[in-house]
Amino acid sequence: MTVTTNLKQLYEIDDHLWLLATIELLKEKKFNQLDLENLIEELVSLGKRDQVIVESLLEQIIRHLLLLQYWQVEYERNAHHWQIEIKSFRKQVKKMLTTNLRNHLLKQLASIYGDALEYVQGKTQFQVDFPEECPYTLEQLLEQNYD
Repeated sequence: MTVTTNLKQLYEIDDHLWLLATIELLKEKKFNQLDLENLIEELVSLGKRDQVIVESLLEQIIRHLLLLQYWQVEYERNAHHWQIEIKSFRKQVKKMLTTNLRNHLLKQLASIYGDALEYVQGKTQFQVDFPEECPYTLEQLLEQNYD
């Protein structure tokens, strides 16, 4: 049985041990012993996971900005909470953001806004006239002092 076959079996049994073994093989430049099939799958999954996380954080920023700027009925009671949430989500995005993830957010901004809009419309029981299209640039959404 080859090392690659053993790694494939290890992946099915204990993915953390598989990861540690794969890292060692990479450090030792033993590329021919890698379990490439599962390594590629994990790298693709990791990239998608990061995209989902930053999309979710950006959606939260948009939701809170919309509520802060358009929902006057709840403004006095919730404005401070929304502002703090926006700052927190922005800090989390900043920690994760890479050029590729920024480009991904730019491409997905309209879709992310649509999801945020659907949420705030439901939260406000459709009593607030929110913009149908995103009124924010990505730069504004990520700017720590914009609200």
